[in-house]
Amino acid sequence: MTAGSARLEAATPAAPARARPRPRRRRLIVGTVALLLALGSWFLLARLGVVSGGRFPTPADVGRAAAQIVQSPGYAGGTLWQHVLQSCRLVLMGFVVAVGTGVPVGLLMGASRRADALIGPVFSLLRPIPPLAWIPLAILWLGLGDAAKIFLIWVSAFTPALINTYAGVRNVDPTLLEAARVHGARPHQLVREVLVPGALPMIFTGLRLSLQTAWMTLVAAELVGAFTGLGKVLANAALDINPGMILFAMVWVGLLGAAMTKALERLEGRVMPWLDR
Repeated sequence: MTAGSARLEAATPAAPARARPRPRRRRLIVGTVALLLALGSWFLLARLGVVSGGRFPTPADVGRAAAQIVQSPGYAGGTLWQHVLQSCRLVLMGFVVAVGTGVPVGLLMGASRRADALIGPVFSLLRPIPPLAWIPLAILWLGLGDAAKIFLIWVSAFTPALINTYAGVRNVDPTLLEAARVHGARPHQLVREVLVPGALPMIFTGLRLSLQTAWMTLVAAELVGAFTGLGKVLANAALDINPGMILFAMVWVGLLGAAMTKALERLEGRVMPWLDR
């Protein structure tokens, strides 16, 4: 081999290695396959007669329930889209209020030991109380309208937002804080430029947990004193012994919760593009 050919081979870029599938795409493929297998098993068991419609709905039962609730007048006081819009509206309103209060309080408690000493004992006392235990008081204070349900969602979604924000602030490297103070950073600059960016991963973890908790609490709150909503559908279907409608409403709760969580993950990716998910 001559020196010229050796230099030519060295200058020629190597063929790119075969790209591995991204983790997000790989999770999507695995999840889709698992979902298809579950649906296929369900259809097969129903076809073989293993699944009894009296205890667990068959695909035909769910199809009849879907046809009933989609068409006017619907089921449980409204059509599917009316129930979906009502539930989504309440979840978003309660979630926004919970985030708007939980994140700032978590930042305050994490950044100030005095605030932690003042708020911490009260929060530790109220935290073990289940959100559903507030239902009687919520109805007594706010009636059977939307305000009571938003209050219950706030009670449940407030805790994950606060705890994860607090943990994120406390896990910020103290060296960064000292360096910022040495360079003359004021308290508001310290919060905006050091504490918030350092706590963002934990804050978004708290937001996802808060959103999931909001959906669970909403369905439970709508079981009592609701005029429309997916929880109302579940309550009426249980009274009517309608397994197909119960499963159909449960699927919609799962789909809506997953869609909102996905939207939150996209927002997280835009805010923190350096995180590879």
